[in-house]
Amino acid sequence: MSPAEHPLSAAIKALVAALGAELVTPDEAGPEDVVLDWEAEPVVAVRLPGLTSALDRLLADAEHRHGPLAALDREAKQRVVRTLEQRGAFTIRRGVETVAAALGVSRFTVYNHLNRETRG
Repeated sequence: MSPAEHPLSAAIKALVAALGAELVTPDEAGPEDVVLDWEAEPVVAVRLPGLTSALDRLLADAEHRHGPLAALDREAKQRVVRTLEQRGAFTIRRGVETVAAALGVSRFTVYNHLNRETRG
């Protein structure tokens, strides 16, 4: 049975897609990949995406959920910033600048939204 046909691969397929990751065979796995075992045998490996593409996916998901980000009203943009903060978007280098550009606001506006969230 190939790794793609294994029940474990089928079980995690949606999660892997949501993460923007890909499935590879254990033989193709590199040091950064996560090899998953089934009954003590390696079955499939998960290759996680880089951080830059992770931020792109977070923004694409926000746009899918809310519509064009730059066209959102202030409250909706604040909700998007709050969600992106919870998902770790601002731990990525230049995350604030990238989010600000996507929202059509200045980075200071994004910082204001973040500060408003931490103040209560």
